[in-house]
Amino acid sequence: MLSNIGFPGLILIFLLALIVFGPKKLPQIGRAVGTSLREFKDATKGITDEIQE
Repeated sequence: MLSNIGFPGLILIFLLALIVFGPKKLPQIGRAVGTSLREFKDATKGITDEIQE
């Protein structure tokens, strides 16, 4: 589903986020999303390691 967005769609999403959240809040939101994804990745890796053992 996300592979169908394309480059113009990504630019549109970025511009909408910039308008809605503003340039000062956008880096904080990006950092929070990145941290959440990293924690999710670590948790799933821990679960798969336990299953393999």
